[in-house]
Amino acid sequence: MASIAPPRIGLIGDGGISRAVREALGAGSSIVGILARCPREGLDEDLRVESVAGLLARRPDVIVECAGHEAVRAYGADVLRAGLTLMIVSTGALADPTLADELARAAEEGGAQLVLASGAMAGIEGLAAARLGGLERVRYVGRKPALAWRGTPAQDVLDLATLTEPTVFYRGDAREAALQYPKNSNVAATVALAGVGFDRTEVELVADPTITTNVHELSFDGADGSFVVRIAGAPSAANPKTSALTAHSIVRLLHGMAAPIVI
Repeated sequence: MASIAPPRIGLIGDGGISRAVREALGAGSSIVGILARCPREGLDEDLRVESVAGLLARRPDVIVECAGHEAVRAYGADVLRAGLTLMIVSTGALADPTLADELARAAEEGGAQLVLASGAMAGIEGLAAARLGGLERVRYVGRKPALAWRGTPAQDVLDLATLTEPTVFYRGDAREAALQYPKNSNVAATVALAGVGFDRTEVELVADPTITTNVHELSFDGADGSFVVRIAGAPSAANPKTSALTAHSIVRLLHGMAAPIVI
């Protein structure tokens, strides 16, 4: 069986997710460029570029966003119009309908694809499959250690440092959750995109001082039956607001681009 050449990979961002992706890919990976505006100790300066034009000039096959909603907004359309596959983990950016439409048009113009990494949530493929049969209700509950919600609107309504029991601080739809909590609610956005959309997906966010993992609970009902998925993912060592599984979901997709058998 003929081997498939591994894709030439460009990365947007040099934060915790980007570093975890590079570590999981290993030394033999074909990373050709990293968009990072500022130098950092440990980052290979031969790989670093300071603009999306510089990253495109490295001729990657796929560009992976690991830098947040603003990076999707700033660079996504340019990458797609250039005809390159863009893989994003900050799916909550698509809660902005104007941006979502712009990226869809750019993908059509460039003959490219916008690929959404499943991130920290299991069961996304099952949810997307059940949508074909017809979904009646989709609900997502995100539970994280209380202090993982620091720097978000949760700290305006809760004293996170002194919380002693699990406390719900948000109930609403996935669109508002993704827009209000851009660093914490990409999972809610991914669930919405795979299922019934941002406005019909029910979301509950919980600050829980009794746990040390990031807990994601997905339930959905429809013509194919009723399903419940619950995972307790270890927080990323580099960023407790995200799960360690997030980077590995990206690497799985990248490995699939070079594998003769894909699952």
